[in-house]
Amino acid sequence: MPAPHPDAIADCVLAAFKALPAKCKPRTLADGRREWVPLAGIVLSRDNPTSPRTPPSPPHVPVAAETVLTCAALATGSKCLPCAKLPLAKGNVLHDWHAEVLAIRGFNRWLVDECRELARGGREGKGEGERRWVRWRTDAERRRGGEDTRAERDVEERRTAFATGVSNSEAEEEGQEEEDKANDWQAQPFALADNISLHLYVSDAPCGDASMELTMAAQPDATPWPITSSSSPSSSDTPDMPGRGHFSLLGVVRRKPGRADAPVTLSKSCSDKLSLKQCTSLLGGVASSLVHPEGMYLRSVIVPEGRYVKGAVERAFGVGGRMAGLVGREWKGGYGFTPFEVRGTGRVFEYGKPATVADGEGEEKDEVVGSNLSALWTRSGKLEVLINGVLQGRKQFDTKGASCVSRRRVWESVREVLTAVDEAGVCDQEALRLVQGCRTYEDLKASRPLQPRDRVKRDVKNLALRGWTRNLGDADWGLSD
Repeated sequence: MPAPHPDAIADCVLAAFKALPAKCKPRTLADGRREWVPLAGIVLSRDNPTSPRTPPSPPHVPVAAETVLTCAALATGSKCLPCAKLPLAKGNVLHDWHAEVLAIRGFNRWLVDECRELARGGREGKGEGERRWVRWRTDAERRRGGEDTRAERDVEERRTAFATGVSNSEAEEEGQEEEDKANDWQAQPFALADNISLHLYVSDAPCGDASMELTMAAQPDATPWPITSSSSPSSSDTPDMPGRGHFSLLGVVRRKPGRADAPVTLSKSCSDKLSLKQCTSLLGGVASSLVHPEGMYLRSVIVPEGRYVKGAVERAFGVGGRMAGLVGREWKGGYGFTPFEVRGTGRVFEYGKPATVADGEGEEKDEVVGSNLSALWTRSGKLEVLINGVLQGRKQFDTKGASCVSRRRVWESVREVLTAVDEAGVCDQEALRLVQGCRTYEDLKASRPLQPRDRVKRDVKNLALRGWTRNLGDADWGLSD
């Protein structure tokens, strides 16, 4: 299908944000300064859609007779959690609520909600035709890989053994078989409906490598911070995985930008996370147990023309940049390197960051200040205002403050969906372990349905996003905690 115009994608997200209540929007402070915040949203484009049952609302924007754009989720935000606080999070606190990351988490939550509604109708029940965005996968689709993959490998091993006179030991063969089975699990009960493409609008260039030239231009002195003996993993900016500084290092994995004296975070930049999504798809780990990755890749990322630097985005995301070693790469489980196109739009977000404000510095003397509030909205009816990674008005590490897109709430929701799927007679027993067999979040992440995606992540970090340091410390908890 032809790609929608960038302005139409931007308009779809901007219209959805405009319809939100005032509590979700930046404020004018008592001293007269105006708050700013980045905005991001996921848009679905579908040709020949079924007629909507209700008149289109602002997030549901007709573009042409053959195409409708629908905003599935949007978010604002520009903060993240210091790594020292991760052990306290217990799945209740978001690690990263930059707009792009939060919007993608919102999109995953919307997908889970769509799957839940379809599962409630049963495999043969009503809803298959009425559900416009997800569908049941056929039994043949769910058996994809597995035995066929194993048979192909057996043939290749026999050929190799005949040519060399050497065969694998029985132990090696059993170990390889288990690895193949884990990496080629494709029994997800759901898939995105046909003829849908996914697009991301962001109101500013993603932080990190795709915006380094913009960051340098906004500095009073664009000289890279010197690399001194005091640079260490305990400082807020290091050459090993820099944040906002060390401008001479391009094409590298970076931490989220921030003030030089800010608490250390190991949350990777939005540029790095979006680069990884070109291989893992938009699916998060837990959602990947429900929905097959085919069709779940971004087709385009839309940024304002004034914040689009061609060389930067090609370096960060393009096939000729740091992702070059992944061109043509495919993995078991239905994954593959699927690069998106970055396109410019003339639309401007009214609450966006002024071009003269550098990330993390200089705001005190300006007439604008970054908002500490984030908003999250999904088409399935979720609406939240967040501060410090939890619901506004709640204590940061209280379970009651957990967002609907937090690790805890998403796990709970996926368990509910898988239970309904099992009752419909469709659920794979490996996936059902997400409901019955995982004591901790760490167990969940190690379960077989999540292994194909984990393999993709490991390979991408080794082949393209070198220097990626994992943000550990928030996995030793369970839903009963």
